[in-house]
Amino acid sequence: FADCAVCIQPSAEELSEIAVATAKSYERVIGSTPRVAMLSHSSYGSVKDADTEKVTSALAMAKEKAPEYAIDGELQADAALVPSVAASKAPDSPVAGKANVLVFPDLDAANIGYKLVQRLAKAEAYGPILQGLGAPMNDLSRGCSADDVVGVVAITAVQAQEQ
Repeated sequence: FADCAVCIQPSAEELSEIAVATAKSYERVIGSTPRVAMLSHSSYGSVKDADTEKVTSALAMAKEKAPEYAIDGELQADAALVPSVAASKAPDSPVAGKANVLVFPDLDAANIGYKLVQRLAKAEAYGPILQGLGAPMNDLSRGCSADDVVGVVAITAVQAQEQ
């Protein structure tokens, strides 16, 4: 999930940077191919407004910056994650229904989203993992557990090995 901690209202340019940086981080830390969904309250133009235009603009920039990654949007969360929903909302998407990186349009949505998943689904949530800095540096929520600290330390160690 990105960005859950730093950019409150990212511009389209910042959102594109977040998408590319998160794809790279996912690839390095997880060791798997990222499939990045640029999330919105709309899928493929089902709603047209300033918020969806920001996401589609960010998508175009991200694809230009990192054509090697599968990045798509704008997608609603269900279209990004559920194959049957993706088939109807975004049938030609290389990402929809199988996204493993979710880029939220703003900090409100991202922070609320990750905390809901963490608390209601009992998912492990590590971070925030900070990106774009000169050296590995990460953060922890004030509500974190000892296991969360261990997880973030492990991720930071992987980041340090990459430098």
